[in-house]
Amino acid sequence: VMQGYAAEMDNPLMAHLISPELQNKKDILFGNMEEIYHFHNRIFLRELETYVEYPELVGRCFLDQMEDFQIYEKYCQNKPRSESLWRQFSDSVFFQECQRKLDHKLSLDSYLLKPVQRITKYQLLLKEMLKYSKNCEGAEDLQEALTSILGILKAVNDSMHQIAITGYDGNMNELGKLLMQGSFNVWTDHKKGHTKVKDLARFKPMQRHLFLHEKAVLFCKKREENGEGYEKAPSYSYKHSLNMAAVGITENVKGDAKKFEIWYNAREEVYIVQAPTPEVKATWVNEIRKVLT
Repeated sequence: VMQGYAAEMDNPLMAHLISPELQNKKDILFGNMEEIYHFHNRIFLRELETYVEYPELVGRCFLDQMEDFQIYEKYCQNKPRSESLWRQFSDSVFFQECQRKLDHKLSLDSYLLKPVQRITKYQLLLKEMLKYSKNCEGAEDLQEALTSILGILKAVNDSMHQIAITGYDGNMNELGKLLMQGSFNVWTDHKKGHTKVKDLARFKPMQRHLFLHEKAVLFCKKREENGEGYEKAPSYSYKHSLNMAAVGITENVKGDAKKFEIWYNAREEVYIVQAPTPEVKATWVNEIRKVLT
């Protein structure tokens, strides 16, 4: 892919096949695939090879390189832009010619999906290795490596949702780290305590997608996109946010183990949030509690 497609985009002999709109779009189409390739080729593969005789210790290898695995996050974040470009130009003569020369059965988009599949596959490989490494030296490292890779996958997944937020006019980097995101039913009460909570419960909830950052929680409305590609990419239109410095929570709402309350400015605004399951609620309450303390 690097030689047969990416490098060919700079090949003067191929220039006449590339439509003007596609020129200078190499970085969008391939993202940081070259960076991923070099990391594996020069660093990770060599490290792995030193463990050929001691496969049960391979967890160490992952842990030593864990920071580098974050290059996958960058790749996945760029993926929607890459796919949209590919959809516009997939039938271009240039790509057909590159594919013919390489004698590839599959078109370029199948290969551009490889890094996404690879980072997902690592956790499966580590799980499988753990299964056969009970009580042996290295088992703890394998477990830690698995936990770290799952953490990276969660970060990748969360950031894929975060880049789909529209209508937020501030700078998201100023909100601190994105800790959690997910869809909830939300009831709100803005009157200062006039309405009884039980009266509220009769009203139809709003569907909201919440993004919990260290400094704010964002409420967005999810819009399904009719696209193709891996996961029809949803987008989220920003509705409002609450500064975590003025937020409080009530962990239990009577009569429903899936509900909790987020309130603002000493209960001036109250949001009753219903999670899909009690487990999801517990995770969110814990994360919010950590931020508040």
